[in-house]
Amino acid sequence: MKAVAKAHTNIALIKYWGKRNDERILPMNNSLSLTLDHFYTTTEVQFDEALQSDTFILNGKTAIDTESVKISRYLDRIRHFAGVQRYATVRSVNHVPTSAGFASSASGFAALAAASTKALGLDLDRKTLSILARQGSGSACRSVYGGFAEWEKGSLSDGSDSYAVPIMSEAEWDVRVLSVLLESNEKPISSRKGMKRTVETSPFYSGWLEAVDQELKEIKTAIRTKDFERLGKVAEANALKMHATMLGSHPPFTYWQSSTMAVMEEVQQLRDKGIQAYFTIDAGPNVKILCLPEDEQKIRDELEKLETVKGIYGCRPGPGIEYKENLPSR
Repeated sequence: MKAVAKAHTNIALIKYWGKRNDERILPMNNSLSLTLDHFYTTTEVQFDEALQSDTFILNGKTAIDTESVKISRYLDRIRHFAGVQRYATVRSVNHVPTSAGFASSASGFAALAAASTKALGLDLDRKTLSILARQGSGSACRSVYGGFAEWEKGSLSDGSDSYAVPIMSEAEWDVRVLSVLLESNEKPISSRKGMKRTVETSPFYSGWLEAVDQELKEIKTAIRTKDFERLGKVAEANALKMHATMLGSHPPFTYWQSSTMAVMEEVQQLRDKGIQAYFTIDAGPNVKILCLPEDEQKIRDELEKLETVKGIYGCRPGPGIEYKENLPSR
């Protein structure tokens, strides 16, 4: 009873920020993302009736208690769904800087959902897999699909209508994303804590929700017509609105650092020079820059001049869930 699955991270262009139900991870608004080819997690799950508990091994090391408990609780959901009681050994190889705003939980739980259900002999459709992945990490439901995907918030209390749907496959539009690494340390406020504080205390949050539906319409039109400028403008504006809600929270907080601002200013200067570049930022200090293939190297050259830039990872649209024969070494 063993299976291996690989899932990639995604970058939200219309952000998910805030839950209507914390336990089921049901969002306050729809979101839309692009799956990235560079960052991914490969996970092997093996169920064994002889085991007395779950074990989680990340990058060759047995995980600490808090991480193991989180994985075991998620596996409880899978066991309940499948109607089995067997424990599992979970081995993951993660090619994502964790807890720094590079969406490692999205690829992690998408891979875990796919591998665990496959190991139990379940042959699930992508909709069901997306629902299950969402229950580990909200953004994981979008990593089930390649290319552009939209997470529909749903309205039912049981979450059965809250899942991702594909918008455009990874092969249909060659846009690029430069993931700019500024900080790889664990962020002081987790995404879950940050969004909860924002929803409960920020007077700006209602304005954020009011703007999302129109931005979704605009960005889906941009994707359908392959209008890169429109795509970039909407994505950048949406990211700025999300981060503005945090500044209105009590107490206020931000994930930005001075290096984050420096990259944002560089992107704006590049646009002044006629280069199409747009930034977006998730819950962390690192910046992702949307661009076209012909501008990628020019943008990279300018960013590499900034002393605070620790790394630049070129990304293309990536695939959805893939099943593998074996777990590769890190």
